[in-house]
Amino acid sequence: MERKQGFFSALKEEVVRGLSPGRSRTRSPARSGSPITSLLRRKKSNSSSNFAPNHEQLISRSGSLRPLGETLTPLMEGPDPDGGEVGDSKRVGSSIGHWMKGQLSRTPSVASTAYSKRSDLRLLLGVMGAPLAPVHVSTSDPLPHLSIKDTPIETSSAQYILQQYTAASGGQKLQSSIKNAYAMGKLKMLASEFETPTKVVKSRNSARAAESGGFVLWQMNPDMWYVELAVGGSKVHAGCNGKLVWRHTPWLGAHTAKGTVRPLRRALQGLDPRSTASMFANARCIGEKKINGEDCFILKLCADPHTLKARSEGPAEIIRHVLFGYFSQKTGLLVHMEDSHLTRIQSNGADAVYWETTINSFLDDYRPVEGIMIAHSGRSVVTLFRFGEMAMSHTKTRMEEAWTIEEVAFNVPGLSVDCFIPPADLKSGSISEACELPQDERGKSAISLATHRAKVAALEKTHDSWKVEI
Repeated sequence: MERKQGFFSALKEEVVRGLSPGRSRTRSPARSGSPITSLLRRKKSNSSSNFAPNHEQLISRSGSLRPLGETLTPLMEGPDPDGGEVGDSKRVGSSIGHWMKGQLSRTPSVASTAYSKRSDLRLLLGVMGAPLAPVHVSTSDPLPHLSIKDTPIETSSAQYILQQYTAASGGQKLQSSIKNAYAMGKLKMLASEFETPTKVVKSRNSARAAESGGFVLWQMNPDMWYVELAVGGSKVHAGCNGKLVWRHTPWLGAHTAKGTVRPLRRALQGLDPRSTASMFANARCIGEKKINGEDCFILKLCADPHTLKARSEGPAEIIRHVLFGYFSQKTGLLVHMEDSHLTRIQSNGADAVYWETTINSFLDDYRPVEGIMIAHSGRSVVTLFRFGEMAMSHTKTRMEEAWTIEEVAFNVPGLSVDCFIPPADLKSGSISEACELPQDERGKSAISLATHRAKVAALEKTHDSWKVEI
């Protein structure tokens, strides 16, 4: 048991010893030490300072931070497709497209099982690691004033529901006093089912097949965030400095995300009620529905055409992105969130292929942290549905994630904008989120974004050997 939880225990201990977004990324001469590192260590070096006795009063949290511990064990920067050295860029940069082959050609052999497991992990991290919300929002923008005159009933009802949600979450005044926030949790991910027109492959032992890990999330006004997620010995991290969103994955390296600045979806899963209310500020109330036996109001938000176009690139076009929020009529809190977006990929001379990604998240165990209601557990079910091209060619993949929140802290002393600086090796140009979709091994549904200068600039230096198989 001690070994299984080694990563998370070390992660918690490292936070106390000074883990911050600035330290979690690639070291760079241009990046100085994190301010929070020195502040969290000040208690040890100067016990007579005023900060040390009041440390517990300044940081509100759930869970406990336990000092003293070993250094965080280095993590492999991604699933090793060939079982070789992580530093081999040719192996680390192999196409995620092999995932389809791994699913369809599973055999009882140990080698095949290990290969499939690595492919599953890459897909899990690519799709579920750090997805973004549909539209840009800013927590500095006030919520719309509740108005009934000359306002459609769907809109005024949504405004009323959001006011109830804000009040139930702790109130606008208290939420406005929060300048930054930190959360740490543990999670399990699993690719549970893969379906083709002729067969369905299910995970036989979900408990043993699930990949365990943890994440750390930092947020700061205005519109800055950083997340680091480690699962199964592999790591993905992403962030936003208020001007651009960037990601780092082992197979694409560090790159900026297409489109406008958007919040991290994981923060909307019961961790940031203020951003959640802002996200649904322009939503409409479309009805009611029972979720786990609880009556809920449904709010619907659609990304506008301009936002969708900014996120599209080359042959990959984001057709729609819709977000549904289910707010409990009893408590006023958000208990379920459904996120669905449709991508069309039109390769040269080939039929269009469509990918529909749906994420259903259920939020549980709401508990107050210094007056703010935080969901301390939840689960997500992701469905990746591919269709088009020809009859009887569809595939459907089901992935699952369960998480628990171990610690939450608000107004962390010493956290500054320097902690949200993008990586020094960030490539020029941006990459569409469609690059994370699996691809047919023969390239029928391959994304030809490699022919575009933006992607070439992002990949050619560190992944010269990577290419989509055609």
